Amino acid sequence: MTEPTDADGRTPGPLGPDPAPGSARGRAVAAVLAHLRAVDGALYAAVAATSTPTLDRALRRLSHAADHSKISLGIAAVLSLGGARARRAALAGVGAVAVASASANLLGKRLVHRARPDREAARVTVDRYVPMPASASFPSGHTAAAVAFATAVGVVLPEAAVPLGLLAGAVGYSRVHTGVHYPGDVAAGAVVGVAGGAVALAAVSRQPNTFTAW
Repeated sequence: MTEPTDADGRTPGPLGPDPAPGSARGRAVAAVLAHLRAVDGALYAAVAATSTPTLDRALRRLSHAADHSKISLGIAAVLSLGGARARRAALAGVGAVAVASASANLLGKRLVHRARPDREAARVTVDRYVPMPASASFPSGHTAAAVAFATAVGVVLPEAAVPLGLLAGAVGYSRVHTGVHYPGDVAAGAVVGVAGGAVALAAVSRQPNTFTAW
């Protein structure tokens, strides 16, 4: 005697195998990711289509200045000339940049392999152009390093938290404005940066006499 089957030839109920829930969840996740990519692309296109000639040169220069964390390292060098607390902030900031950069560039980009945006197709004006990196797009290493530095230094020197946070935000936006990153890459880079800052602070705080007498 054979078990009853449904219209698709499957055996329903406890007598037959359960439908594969993983496939349904997989389709749902894929649909959500597709929608997020669509939103990400739409935001990128909106930035590209918005004419901002007074900002283009400044953001291009900022994006270029942030290459290899030159801005953050320059600030750290200035802080290292200050008092004990400023030197502690510089140490934490440089450590955070190292952790976040390694996480974004050596781990994140190699795991995700997201292609860079096609800024020619998006009609990003050439006045915004910086060199298009050859590395993967996700996450933004520039953003990760800038946010990590702002996070770590801001904890040690709270008075620097707001200006450094604004600077990190500007660096992240400049990467979208110049056409080399999607907004989602920048958002992910910010998350990596916060985590990198926290890791560096935890590591440096374990060093003898490093964070005493704040």
